[in-house]
Amino acid sequence: MLKGKTAIITGASRGIGRACALRLAGAGASVVLHGTNAQKLADLKAEIIAAGGRAEVFVGDVADPNTGPAAVAFTLDKFGSVDVLVNNAGINTRAPTLEMSLEDWNRVIDVNLNGTLHFCRAVLPEMIRQKGGKIVNVSSTTAKTPHKNAAPAYGASKAAVNYLTMHLAYEMAPHGIRVNAVCPGPVETDMSAQWSTDYREKVTAGVPLGRLGAAQDIAEIVLFLASEQSAFITGESINANGGTYMN
Repeated sequence: MLKGKTAIITGASRGIGRACALRLAGAGASVVLHGTNAQKLADLKAEIIAAGGRAEVFVGDVADPNTGPAAVAFTLDKFGSVDVLVNNAGINTRAPTLEMSLEDWNRVIDVNLNGTLHFCRAVLPEMIRQKGGKIVNVSSTTAKTPHKNAAPAYGASKAAVNYLTMHLAYEMAPHGIRVNAVCPGPVETDMSAQWSTDYREKVTAGVPLGRLGAAQDIAEIVLFLASEQSAFITGESINANGGTYMN
């Protein structure tokens, strides 16, 4: 599905980002693995290469405005094009509004929203030049409905990502660039591994499909949105939450 394409995946060292990297590489894409944990990224690169894929590592903080342009330049040098960008890097904080520090608020916004913008602005000139490209932003169901286990900074940042997705889709449509988002609900990741047994059972009971999602579930949707199978879809924020939120 992605043979001959090159993809950048931010936050690729674990969880959904790691699953996306493996899935896109398995579908034929050359992948640039971005993150802050060099060792985990190196291990993932080795796994992809051992399976016959092509991968390179780029370490950096998405919140730094210089990281996106440097990652794109690195990708062009290694693979010659940037066809897909998966903005997955993100952080969360659990503090309620009155207990949340402004430092935490600013950091979540800086990583989740500003980091997404920085990487979009970095890849778009190249995609415009190529007359096409796919951007997939990993958002959250929390962008659409409040959740007591997430601080307001998280939901606000992801709601802004959803708007940014629509705006860029509208603005970039004449250039053949499609921009979409996927909004996961409760998914098995490093974060959910910290849940208590009681909380896990409560969350699972609230999922109509009767289970938590897997990172692979989200990776399959990202692959679809990154491929030509979704050629007539742009500006959408697709729910992937087992039915916990429907619209």
